Amino acid sequence: MYKKKRSITIQDVAQTAGVSVSTVSRVLNGKVDVARETQDRINGVIEDLGYTSNLAARSMRSQKKNLIGLIMPDIAYPFAIEVMKGVNRAIAESEFDLLVYTTGDVRKSGRASAEQKYVSLLTHSISDGVIIVAPVVAEFNSDEPIVSIDPVMSNPSYPSIHATNYQGAIDAMEYLFSLGHKRIGYIGGRLELESANRRLLGYQDSLAKAGIPIDQELIKSGDYTTVSGITCARQLLEQSNRPTAIFASNDQSAMGVFQVAEEMGLRIPEDLSLIGFDNIPESKYLGLTTVDQFIFEMGYTATQMLIKLINDIPLDDQTYRMQTSLVIRSSCRKIGG
Repeated sequence: MYKKKRSITIQDVAQTAGVSVSTVSRVLNGKVDVARETQDRINGVIEDLGYTSNLAARSMRSQKKNLIGLIMPDIAYPFAIEVMKGVNRAIAESEFDLLVYTTGDVRKSGRASAEQKYVSLLTHSISDGVIIVAPVVAEFNSDEPIVSIDPVMSNPSYPSIHATNYQGAIDAMEYLFSLGHKRIGYIGGRLELESANRRLLGYQDSLAKAGIPIDQELIKSGDYTTVSGITCARQLLEQSNRPTAIFASNDQSAMGVFQVAEEMGLRIPEDLSLIGFDNIPESKYLGLTTVDQFIFEMGYTATQMLIKLINDIPLDDQTYRMQTSLVIRSSCRKIGG
Protein backbone atom coordinates (compact mmCIF):
# COMPACT_ATOMS: atom_id res chain seq x y z
CA MET A 1 0.00 0.00 0.00
CA TYR A 2 1.19 3.53 -0.79
CA LYS A 3 2.41 5.38 2.31
CA LYS A 4 2.56 9.13 2.48
CA LYS A 5 5.91 10.65 3.42
CA ARG A 6 6.30 13.23 6.18
CA SER A 7 6.00 16.80 4.96
CA ILE A 8 9.23 18.78 4.65
CA THR A 9 9.28 21.61 7.20
CA ILE A 10 11.17 24.86 7.49
CA GLN A 11 13.06 23.25 10.37
CA ASP A 12 14.30 20.55 7.98
CA VAL A 13 15.55 23.21 5.61
CA ALA A 14 17.31 25.11 8.39
CA GLN A 15 18.99 21.99 9.78
CA THR A 16 20.18 20.81 6.36
CA ALA A 17 21.49 24.26 5.42
CA GLY A 18 23.14 24.72 8.81
CA VAL A 19 21.34 27.98 9.60
CA SER A 20 18.58 29.15 11.90
CA VAL A 21 14.88 28.94 11.11
CA SER A 22 14.69 32.73 11.16
CA THR A 23 17.40 32.94 8.49
CA VAL A 24 15.46 30.56 6.24
CA SER A 25 12.32 32.61 6.87
CA ARG A 26 14.10 35.81 5.87
CA VAL A 27 15.27 34.27 2.61
CA LEU A 28 11.76 32.98 1.87
CA ASN A 29 10.36 36.45 2.48
CA GLY A 30 12.85 38.11 0.16
CA LYS A 31 14.86 39.96 2.79
CA VAL A 32 18.16 41.32 1.48
CA ASP A 33 20.13 41.25 4.74
CA VAL A 34 21.26 37.62 4.25
CA ALA A 35 24.62 36.95 2.58
CA ARG A 36 24.33 35.88 -1.06
CA GLU A 37 26.28 32.67 -0.40
CA THR A 38 23.88 31.76 2.41
CA GLN A 39 20.87 32.58 0.25
CA ASP A 40 22.17 30.33 -2.51
CA ARG A 41 22.80 27.49 -0.07
CA ILE A 42 19.32 27.78 1.44
CA ASN A 43 17.64 27.97 -1.97
CA GLY A 44 19.57 24.88 -3.07
CA VAL A 45 18.39 22.96 -0.01
CA ILE A 46 14.80 24.12 -0.57
CA GLU A 47 14.90 22.74 -4.12
CA ASP A 48 16.63 19.49 -3.10
CA LEU A 49 14.18 18.78 -0.29
CA GLY A 50 11.12 19.86 -2.23
CA TYR A 51 10.05 22.38 0.41
CA THR A 52 7.32 24.87 -0.41
CA SER A 53 6.52 27.98 1.61
CA ASN A 54 3.24 28.73 -0.14
CA LEU A 55 1.15 29.03 3.03
CA ALA A 56 -2.13 29.40 1.18
CA ALA A 57 -1.49 26.23 -0.76
CA ARG A 58 -0.29 24.38 2.33
CA SER A 59 -3.45 25.30 4.22
CA MET A 60 -5.49 23.74 1.41
CA ARG A 61 -3.58 20.46 1.26
CA SER A 62 -6.27 18.62 3.14
CA GLN A 63 -8.73 19.61 0.44
CA LYS A 64 -8.92 18.00 -2.99
CA LYS A 65 -7.99 20.25 -5.86
CA ASN A 66 -9.37 17.87 -8.51
CA LEU A 67 -6.20 18.33 -10.56
CA ILE A 68 -3.67 15.69 -11.61
CA GLY A 69 -0.17 16.51 -12.83
CA LEU A 70 1.55 14.66 -15.70
CA ILE A 71 5.33 15.04 -16.02
CA MET A 72 7.13 13.68 -19.07
CA PRO A 73 10.45 14.43 -20.78
CA ASP A 74 9.11 15.11 -24.27
CA ILE A 75 5.51 15.34 -25.46
CA ALA A 76 6.45 15.28 -29.17
CA TYR A 77 7.34 11.58 -29.38
CA PRO A 78 4.75 8.92 -30.27
CA PHE A 79 5.29 7.06 -26.96
CA ALA A 80 4.41 10.21 -25.01
CA ILE A 81 1.42 10.93 -27.22
CA GLU A 82 0.01 7.43 -26.64
CA VAL A 83 0.53 7.77 -22.88
CA MET A 84 -1.32 11.09 -22.90
CA LYS A 85 -4.18 9.56 -24.88
CA GLY A 86 -4.60 6.94 -22.16
CA VAL A 87 -4.35 9.51 -19.38
CA ASN A 88 -6.86 11.71 -21.21
CA ARG A 89 -9.38 8.86 -21.43
CA ALA A 90 -9.16 8.24 -17.68
CA ILE A 91 -9.37 11.97 -16.95
CA ALA A 92 -12.49 12.24 -19.13
CA GLU A 93 -14.11 9.50 -17.04
CA SER A 94 -13.24 11.21 -13.74
CA GLU A 95 -13.88 14.46 -11.92
CA PHE A 96 -10.24 15.52 -12.32
CA ASP A 97 -8.52 17.93 -14.70
CA LEU A 98 -4.99 17.50 -16.05
CA LEU A 99 -1.88 19.70 -16.05
CA VAL A 100 1.15 18.64 -18.17
CA TYR A 101 4.77 19.59 -17.49
CA THR A 102 7.67 18.74 -19.81
CA THR A 103 11.40 19.44 -20.16
CA GLY A 104 10.97 19.23 -23.93
CA ASP A 105 13.77 16.77 -24.72
CA VAL A 106 14.78 13.42 -23.23
CA ARG A 107 18.44 14.34 -23.80
CA LYS A 108 18.30 17.71 -22.02
CA SER A 109 20.77 18.07 -19.16
CA GLY A 110 19.47 18.73 -15.67
CA ARG A 111 16.42 16.52 -16.11
CA ALA A 112 16.73 15.03 -12.62
CA SER A 113 16.58 18.44 -10.92
CA ALA A 114 13.72 19.47 -13.21
CA GLU A 115 11.73 16.36 -12.25
CA GLN A 116 12.28 17.03 -8.56
CA LYS A 117 11.24 20.64 -9.04
CA TYR A 118 8.07 19.80 -10.97
CA VAL A 119 7.02 17.06 -8.55
CA SER A 120 7.59 19.41 -5.61
CA LEU A 121 5.62 22.21 -7.23
CA LEU A 122 2.71 20.06 -8.32
CA THR A 123 2.30 17.97 -5.20
CA HIS A 124 2.84 20.76 -2.70
CA SER A 125 0.73 23.49 -4.17
CA ILE A 126 -1.29 22.64 -7.26
CA SER A 127 -2.37 19.04 -7.75
CA ASP A 128 -3.68 16.10 -5.75
CA GLY A 129 -1.07 13.76 -7.22
CA VAL A 130 1.35 13.23 -10.10
CA ILE A 131 2.01 10.74 -12.90
CA ILE A 132 5.61 10.84 -14.07
CA VAL A 133 6.74 9.16 -17.30
CA ALA A 134 10.19 7.58 -17.67
CA PRO A 135 11.67 9.39 -14.66
CA VAL A 136 15.43 9.48 -14.13
CA VAL A 137 14.95 10.13 -10.40
CA ALA A 138 14.46 7.11 -8.14
CA GLU A 139 13.10 8.97 -5.08
CA PHE A 140 10.98 12.08 -4.76
CA ASN A 141 10.60 14.35 -1.74
CA SER A 142 6.83 14.38 -1.63
CA ASP A 143 4.16 13.11 0.73
CA GLU A 144 1.46 13.20 -1.95
CA PRO A 145 0.58 10.32 -4.34
CA ILE A 146 2.95 9.59 -7.24
CA VAL A 147 2.64 6.91 -9.93
CA SER A 148 5.38 6.34 -12.50
CA ILE A 149 5.35 4.76 -15.95
CA ASP A 150 8.59 3.05 -17.05
CA PRO A 151 10.64 4.15 -14.02
CA VAL A 152 14.37 4.14 -13.48
CA MET A 153 14.28 1.03 -11.31
CA SER A 154 12.22 -2.15 -11.01
CA ASN A 155 10.78 -1.43 -7.58
CA PRO A 156 10.70 2.28 -6.75
CA SER A 157 9.28 3.52 -3.45
CA TYR A 158 6.13 4.71 -5.21
CA PRO A 159 3.59 2.77 -7.33
CA SER A 160 4.65 2.13 -10.90
CA ILE A 161 3.73 0.52 -14.20
CA HIS A 162 6.16 -1.61 -16.19
CA ALA A 163 5.74 -3.63 -19.34
CA THR A 164 7.03 -7.20 -19.29
CA ASN A 165 10.11 -5.93 -21.12
CA TYR A 166 12.25 -9.01 -20.60
CA GLN A 167 9.63 -11.43 -21.94
CA GLY A 168 8.84 -9.09 -24.82
CA ALA A 169 12.49 -9.09 -25.88
CA ILE A 170 12.66 -12.88 -25.65
CA ASP A 171 9.54 -13.20 -27.81
CA ALA A 172 11.11 -10.93 -30.43
CA MET A 173 14.36 -12.87 -30.46
CA GLU A 174 12.68 -16.27 -30.64
CA TYR A 175 10.68 -15.09 -33.62
CA LEU A 176 13.88 -14.05 -35.40
CA PHE A 177 15.48 -17.40 -34.51
CA SER A 178 12.46 -19.17 -36.01
CA LEU A 179 13.19 -17.37 -39.28
CA GLY A 180 16.76 -18.64 -39.26
CA HIS A 181 18.52 -15.48 -38.10
CA LYS A 182 21.61 -15.90 -35.93
CA ARG A 183 23.52 -12.69 -36.53
CA ILE A 184 21.15 -10.21 -34.94
CA GLY A 185 22.07 -6.61 -34.23
CA TYR A 186 20.63 -4.79 -31.23
CA ILE A 187 19.96 -1.08 -30.72
CA GLY A 188 19.53 -0.28 -27.03
CA GLY A 189 17.64 2.46 -25.19
CA ARG A 190 18.29 4.80 -22.28
CA LEU A 191 20.23 2.58 -19.90
CA GLU A 192 19.15 4.58 -16.83
CA LEU A 193 15.68 3.11 -17.39
CA GLU A 194 14.57 -0.30 -16.19
CA SER A 195 12.89 -0.99 -19.55
CA ALA A 196 16.10 -0.61 -21.55
CA ASN A 197 18.06 -2.87 -19.22
CA ARG A 198 15.40 -5.57 -19.23
CA ARG A 199 15.16 -5.57 -23.03
CA LEU A 200 18.93 -5.81 -23.37
CA LEU A 201 19.01 -8.68 -20.89
CA GLY A 202 16.27 -10.46 -22.86
CA TYR A 203 18.35 -10.10 -26.03
CA GLN A 204 21.48 -11.44 -24.34
CA ASP A 205 19.77 -14.32 -22.53
CA SER A 206 18.00 -15.38 -25.73
CA LEU A 207 21.33 -15.64 -27.55
CA ALA A 208 22.83 -17.63 -24.67
CA LYS A 209 19.88 -20.01 -24.61
CA ALA A 210 20.22 -20.53 -28.38
CA GLY A 211 23.93 -21.24 -28.01
CA ILE A 212 24.93 -18.15 -29.97
CA PRO A 213 27.95 -16.23 -28.60
CA ILE A 214 27.29 -12.59 -27.72
CA ASP A 215 29.11 -10.28 -30.15
CA GLN A 216 29.59 -6.84 -28.60
CA GLU A 217 30.00 -5.38 -32.09
CA LEU A 218 26.35 -6.17 -32.67
CA ILE A 219 25.16 -4.26 -29.58
CA LYS A 220 24.84 -0.49 -29.97
CA SER A 221 23.74 1.99 -27.32
CA GLY A 222 20.94 4.34 -28.25
CA ASP A 223 18.57 6.57 -26.30
CA TYR A 224 15.14 5.61 -27.70
CA THR A 225 15.23 8.44 -30.29
CA THR A 226 15.21 8.17 -34.09
CA VAL A 227 18.44 10.19 -34.23
CA SER A 228 20.32 7.63 -32.14
CA GLY A 229 18.63 4.85 -34.11
CA ILE A 230 20.15 6.28 -37.28
CA THR A 231 23.63 6.43 -35.72
CA CYS A 232 23.40 2.89 -34.37
CA ALA A 233 21.99 1.51 -37.63
CA ARG A 234 24.92 2.94 -39.58
CA GLN A 235 27.37 1.35 -37.15
CA LEU A 236 25.68 -2.01 -37.61
CA LEU A 237 25.05 -1.94 -41.35
CA GLU A 238 28.48 -0.63 -42.32
CA GLN A 239 30.15 -3.72 -40.83
CA SER A 240 31.75 -6.07 -43.35
CA ASN A 241 29.76 -8.93 -41.84
CA ARG A 242 26.59 -7.01 -41.19
CA PRO A 243 23.67 -8.55 -39.28
CA THR A 244 20.85 -10.24 -41.16
CA ALA A 245 18.36 -8.80 -38.68
CA ILE A 246 18.17 -5.91 -36.22
CA PHE A 247 16.16 -5.82 -33.01
CA ALA A 248 15.58 -2.18 -32.09
CA SER A 249 14.60 -1.62 -28.47
CA ASN A 250 11.81 0.75 -29.51
CA ASP A 251 9.94 1.71 -32.65
CA GLN A 252 11.52 5.18 -32.80
CA SER A 253 14.95 3.54 -33.10
CA ALA A 254 13.56 1.16 -35.74
CA MET A 255 12.49 4.16 -37.81
CA GLY A 256 16.14 5.18 -37.88
CA VAL A 257 16.99 1.75 -39.28
CA PHE A 258 14.43 2.18 -42.07
CA GLN A 259 16.06 5.47 -43.01
CA VAL A 260 19.63 4.13 -43.07
CA ALA A 261 18.62 0.99 -44.96
CA GLU A 262 17.03 3.14 -47.66
CA GLU A 263 20.15 5.31 -47.88
CA MET A 264 22.30 2.21 -48.32
CA GLY A 265 20.01 0.62 -50.89
CA LEU A 266 18.99 -2.21 -48.56
CA ARG A 267 15.44 -3.52 -48.72
CA ILE A 268 13.39 -4.49 -45.68
CA PRO A 269 12.74 -7.40 -45.34
CA GLU A 270 14.47 -8.78 -48.46
CA ASP A 271 17.98 -7.70 -47.37
CA LEU A 272 17.42 -7.02 -43.68
CA SER A 273 14.81 -8.12 -41.17
CA LEU A 274 13.77 -5.57 -38.57
CA ILE A 275 11.78 -5.77 -35.36
CA GLY A 276 10.88 -3.00 -32.90
CA PHE A 277 9.28 -2.54 -29.50
CA ASP A 278 6.26 -0.35 -28.52
CA ASN A 279 3.71 -0.72 -31.33
CA ILE A 280 3.19 3.00 -31.79
CA PRO A 281 0.62 3.86 -34.52
CA GLU A 282 3.33 4.64 -37.09
CA SER A 283 4.67 1.09 -36.90
CA LYS A 284 1.49 -0.24 -38.52
CA TYR A 285 1.94 1.93 -41.61
CA LEU A 286 5.59 0.94 -41.90
CA GLY A 287 4.68 -2.75 -41.70
CA LEU A 288 7.00 -3.03 -38.71
CA THR A 289 6.95 -6.23 -36.70
CA THR A 290 7.10 -5.11 -33.09
CA VAL A 291 6.35 -5.89 -29.47
CA ASP A 292 3.19 -4.22 -28.24
CA GLN A 293 3.49 -2.90 -24.69
CA PHE A 294 0.04 -1.27 -24.76
CA ILE A 295 1.15 2.29 -24.09
CA PHE A 296 -2.37 3.75 -24.17
CA GLU A 297 -3.42 1.26 -21.48
CA MET A 298 -0.37 2.23 -19.40
CA GLY A 299 -1.48 5.85 -19.31
CA TYR A 300 -5.06 4.87 -18.57
CA THR A 301 -4.12 2.44 -15.80
CA ALA A 302 -1.61 4.83 -14.20
CA THR A 303 -4.31 7.49 -13.93
CA GLN A 304 -6.76 5.04 -12.37
CA MET A 305 -4.10 3.99 -9.86
CA LEU A 306 -3.36 7.59 -8.95
CA ILE A 307 -7.04 8.46 -8.48
CA LYS A 308 -7.39 5.50 -6.12
CA LEU A 309 -4.44 6.75 -4.06
CA ILE A 310 -5.87 10.27 -3.96
CA ASN A 311 -9.16 8.85 -2.68
CA ASP A 312 -7.32 6.71 -0.08
CA ILE A 313 -8.28 3.45 -1.81
CA PRO A 314 -5.51 0.86 -1.39
CA LEU A 315 -3.93 -0.62 -4.51
CA ASP A 316 -3.90 -4.36 -5.04
CA ASP A 317 -0.22 -4.18 -6.00
CA GLN A 318 2.47 -1.53 -5.78
CA THR A 319 3.70 -2.54 -9.25
CA TYR A 320 1.46 -3.16 -12.25
CA ARG A 321 3.00 -5.27 -15.03
CA MET A 322 1.54 -4.72 -18.49
CA GLN A 323 1.80 -7.93 -20.51
CA THR A 324 3.51 -7.51 -23.88
CA SER A 325 2.49 -9.19 -27.12
CA LEU A 326 4.39 -9.78 -30.38
CA VAL A 327 2.73 -8.17 -33.42
CA ILE A 328 3.90 -9.79 -36.65
CA ARG A 329 3.83 -7.65 -39.79
CA SER A 330 5.97 -7.58 -42.94
CA SER A 331 9.41 -6.33 -41.83
CA CYS A 332 10.89 -9.77 -41.12
CA ARG A 333 11.69 -12.55 -43.56
CA LYS A 334 12.95 -16.09 -43.31
CA ILE A 335 16.58 -16.45 -44.36
CA GLY A 336 16.64 -17.95 -47.82
CA GLY A 337 12.87 -17.47 -48.08
